[in-house]
Formats: sequence, C-alpha cells, structure tokens
Amino acid sequence: MRKKKIYKSKSQEAIYITLRGVEVVKKKKMNTMTMLGSWSFLIGVLLAIILGLVREGSTMQPGMATLLVVLGILVGLFNVTEQEVQRYLFANVSLIIIASMSVSVVEASLPWFGNILEALMIMFVPSTIIVALKSVFELAKDE
Repeated sequence: MRKKKIYKSKSQEAIYITLRGVEVVKKKKMNTMTMLGSWSFLIGVLLAIILGLVREGSTMQPGMATLLVVLGILVGLFNVTEQEVQRYLFANVSLIIIASMSVSVVEASLPWFGNILEALMIMFVPSTIIVALKSVFELAKDE
C-alpha cells in the first residue's frame, strides 16, 4: 500500500492529495459566512464604483453610505481568514492613506474618480477596523 501525501493550500480552499505520483485536488466547500463575506466584498466594491460614477454634489446620500459601512463590516467579519490578516491590513491601510491624501487633488481634475475613492474608503475603513480588532484580540488570547 502506498502512502498518501496530503497538504492544504495556503488559502485553505483546496486540499491536494498525492497518490501514486498523481496529484488530485479536492476543493473545499465554502461555508455560508465565507460566501456572505465574499459577496459583500464584491457588491461593496461594485456599489462604490457605481456610486462614485453617478454621484452628483459633494456628499453621498446617508442610506448609501450606511449600506457601504454595513458591507464593510460584513467583509471584516466574514471574508478575511487568519492567514490573510497581515496582507489585508497592509493593503487596506495603504489604500486608505493614499485615497484620503489624494481625494482633494484628484477631485479637482477627475471628480468622478475622487467620488469612487471616497466611496471605497467608506467601505474599507470599517472592514479594516474590524480585522484589526480581531487580530488584536487573537494576539491577546495567545499571550
């Protein structure tokens, strides 16, 4: 009988099994919460882009901003795994800093692009806070 080598991918979305020199991939099913986080991310980014393109004036409607905040919270709660925390926080903090510093410059020449950046920040700030808090609690738990 030959031994099986089983190892998981970094994203934990698939399990690779090597049997007799042949590699077989078994994909794991996504649970409901992961699906909710993934869809929240996709819908939030698309909604932010659409709102940025169609928004007129300098302020966003409160209902739309609230929806983006809720989607950001869902993304922070359900879409980021422990393996992705560092990359997610680094990317989001970079995006938030760059977007917040460049919104006023970009709005002068491309107001629609500035609106998109603002809408993305409205979604990404809550998700970044949630992921950072989860990370801090995980660090405190390990000590």
